Amino acid sequence: MHAVPLVLLLTASFLHAAWNFAAKRVGDGGAVFVWWYYTVSAVLCVPLAVVELLVSDDLRPQRWWLLAAAGTAVLHVGYGVVLQRGYAAGDMSVVYPLARGTGPLLSVIVAVLVLGERPGVLGLVGAAAVVAGVLVISAGRPAGGNSRLTSVFYGVLTGATIAGYTLWDAHSVNAIGMPPLLYFASGSVLQTALLTPYALARPVARRRLWAAHRREIMVIAVLSPLAYLLVLYVLRTTPVSVVAPVRELSIVIGSLIAWRVLGEPNPVRRLIGAVIVLSGIVGIALS
Repeated sequence: MHAVPLVLLLTASFLHAAWNFAAKRVGDGGAVFVWWYYTVSAVLCVPLAVVELLVSDDLRPQRWWLLAAAGTAVLHVGYGVVLQRGYAAGDMSVVYPLARGTGPLLSVIVAVLVLGERPGVLGLVGAAAVVAGVLVISAGRPAGGNSRLTSVFYGVLTGATIAGYTLWDAHSVNAIGMPPLLYFASGSVLQTALLTPYALARPVARRRLWAAHRREIMVIAVLSPLAYLLVLYVLRTTPVSVVAPVRELSIVIGSLIAWRVLGEPNPVRRLIGAVIVLSGIVGIALS
């Protein structure tokens, strides 16, 4: 992997861990909280996408773009709702690593078996090391009386949604050729539309979450699209079987946040797992 894509992916990892920490702080926000930050993201991203569409002479909207945006919207709504439910019911130090580890594992498997990508032996060994590190990080007793089985369930389920949108988005920005910013902005609008009936039916929850957690909403609304736009741009030049695992440096950052800020247990095990994850990332980067 070249230096520029690697730097972009590492930056995205830091941003991703930061906005997940904000989401964990509002663990009981549910789908209404997800609707809030999707809506603010759409408000921020749509004007930028319109400008890109107007100033670019070579951009010609295609009918397939709407289907691509609809697909990512459905997958991201599922991801956001499941993740938020996981943070309400489980530990960040279990849900987050399992979600981020299961996603690239499934992405690499599908990329190799279905898309015909060949990341190389070193890349595959690195991906395996990432997964092994995730398992080490997520082992141990849960915090706060949370059910370990519940944390594992939501972590794996979230990882499955990550694999789904990673593969779909790679196809959309490569095979379909939809520009990343326009793709993300149109997907954000559709995500908001899908959740709006649910949010409108719960005015008390809407007002409560905005009054109590507007800072977290704004942090996620800015950092989440920025992190993923970096990934989308890298996906245009780098195979998904390489991109998906390298992003998982965020596991290390998120685990350290869960230990140092949230006070979740097993710091030594998390740090050992972090070293394994980093070794996997190095292997993938050198493949």
